[in-house]
Amino acid sequence: MENKGKYYITTAIAYTSGKPHIGNTYEIVLADSIARFKRLQGYDVFFQTGTDEHGQKIELKAQEAGITPKEFVDNVSGEIHRIWDLMNTSYDKFIRTTDEDHEKQVQKIFKKLYDQGDIYKSSYEGLYCTPCESFWTESQLVDGKCPDCGREVKPAKEEAYFFRMSKYADRLIAYINEHPEFIQPVSRKNEMMNNFLLPGLQDLCVSRTSFKWGIPVDFDPKHVVYVWLDALTNYITGIGYECDGESSDLFKKNWPADLHLIGKDIIRFHTIYWPIFLMALDLPLPKQVFGHPWLLQGDGKMSKSKGNVLYADELVDFFGVDAVRYFVLHEMPFENDGVITWELMVERMNSELANTLGNLVNRTISMSNKYFDGVVTNKNVCESVDDDLKAVATAAIDKVEAKMKDLRVADAMTEIFALFKRLNKYIDETMPWALAKDEDKKDRLATVMYNLVEGISMGASMLEPFMPETTERILKQLNAKKRDFDTLHTFGLYESGTKVTDAPEILFARLKVEDVLKKVEELHPPVKEEEEAPQEPVIDIEAKEEITFDDFEKLQFQVGEIIKCEKVPKSKKLLCSQVRIGSQVRQIVSGIAKHYKPEEMVGKKVMVLVNLKPAKLAGVLSEGMILCAEDAEGNLALVKPEKDMPAGAEIC
Repeated sequence: MENKGKYYITTAIAYTSGKPHIGNTYEIVLADSIARFKRLQGYDVFFQTGTDEHGQKIELKAQEAGITPKEFVDNVSGEIHRIWDLMNTSYDKFIRTTDEDHEKQVQKIFKKLYDQGDIYKSSYEGLYCTPCESFWTESQLVDGKCPDCGREVKPAKEEAYFFRMSKYADRLIAYINEHPEFIQPVSRKNEMMNNFLLPGLQDLCVSRTSFKWGIPVDFDPKHVVYVWLDALTNYITGIGYECDGESSDLFKKNWPADLHLIGKDIIRFHTIYWPIFLMALDLPLPKQVFGHPWLLQGDGKMSKSKGNVLYADELVDFFGVDAVRYFVLHEMPFENDGVITWELMVERMNSELANTLGNLVNRTISMSNKYFDGVVTNKNVCESVDDDLKAVATAAIDKVEAKMKDLRVADAMTEIFALFKRLNKYIDETMPWALAKDEDKKDRLATVMYNLVEGISMGASMLEPFMPETTERILKQLNAKKRDFDTLHTFGLYESGTKVTDAPEILFARLKVEDVLKKVEELHPPVKEEEEAPQEPVIDIEAKEEITFDDFEKLQFQVGEIIKCEKVPKSKKLLCSQVRIGSQVRQIVSGIAKHYKPEEMVGKKVMVLVNLKPAKLAGVLSEGMILCAEDAEGNLALVKPEKDMPAGAEIC
């Protein structure tokens, strides 16, 4: 097969604060499926992953565990490494930010940026989130808490080095506008532009003095390099970047990266900070950054504090590696969060894997042995139904390739399973058991069995990037070789006269959901609380007159996106917002100036009463009402949709 050139793909490096749950593991499996598919296409792939091992959070966790930070990260990095291997991921490099060569290059990069004036020394006073290791201003907080993780922030002040982000902001904005494919999905691009770049970038803190577990700034040792300048540079240090000398051939070959695959929660760091660091180093920017959605437990984002964490190794014990790979890849939408539950896993195991695929392979091999002692021969006794099957089989790879080009992995897998479903339908259409009763139709029966075996071998070859062990097991039973990418457009390459295995193995065993849930409960018995948890404070207000449903039907509520907001002149409490609702923009005046600054409002999705009669407030026309909640002290909070919804979505 012709070499189509290099392809460099990375995951975000996993933070070594603890064992990764299945939502974290999803990313490495997703990246692996893309890397394997690129290899199938003929690309020379380099696939890098690893662990992020510095920071205050790790220093504190090591103290709690009574061990050194290095001992702590060695243990956690080893566990992450084990799980990545358990999930059969084909990475080429596993980098650790405690690797000596990485630390050396980070120090050189820091010094280079300092010498050229991009980094300067000052002091920082702000609100600090320890879990995220991020400083925030008051206006950036959401309900007084960290905008990234929702946890408490604490005031902090310390001497620090800063990177001049604003120096490169206009250049980055121009680059993003000129390269629409750079940030994917598009919704992530719009978020970065509207919420961060266009309002103006603040200089970024790139060193810390309040803890020691980090890479020392070699010319000012009381400082350690702050997490993002350390962590992000792994993408170049891992392939041999040399800051003040000749970089390796591996770096020259593979940079710029073709794809950085990351979680949507760290999109800002990878599409704003990282490109600006690269511009300052005079290096090309990665070709694409894809911020994938989250895989959620049935009742929300996985969290140890919620007790709803699922781990890959535990799921593998129940379902097997490839079944877990299938689930996390196939059940994750392109842009929205996916959901995982034990019940849904069992349902997919039984319907798609055991029935659609496993039963197809088992039936085909069993019938081949029953009717022809396992010898598969193409007698070319064809009918019109064969033409349709062949058309579906030979068109599948182009459909899969088109989906993978857009990183729509779940959709690509759906196309492969559409072929398996077509093969099952082909069995029903041709009825081999009926053909076997008529000796005159023996050659037709042989042709049908050949078409089934060939179709399965084609589908199994396409399935390899997603479920590699399953592909190997299927092809071994069919005594077939994995097909090259270019040959997947051709039907009929399975060698006539080949003998399949005598006894087909069960690829996926059906499970009973009640048995699985019982075993889960035995492994994780519910924890009885000794006393009832304290209740959140509540407020009782005076009840208004009852209304009928017809009265309620008159009210029209929609999701609105605030695109502009400013203070109303001559008013201390009014803000004037321009709110996009569908294709229209409404002007709405709200008495919330004491609770929100105009710049905080921009980009927020809010609940709007749309059909309120227009009125003038302080001489300014208001064309609706933005809804807020109010507590006993008179504090206000905007009413916002729980999940991201498009502007104009009806609230009902």
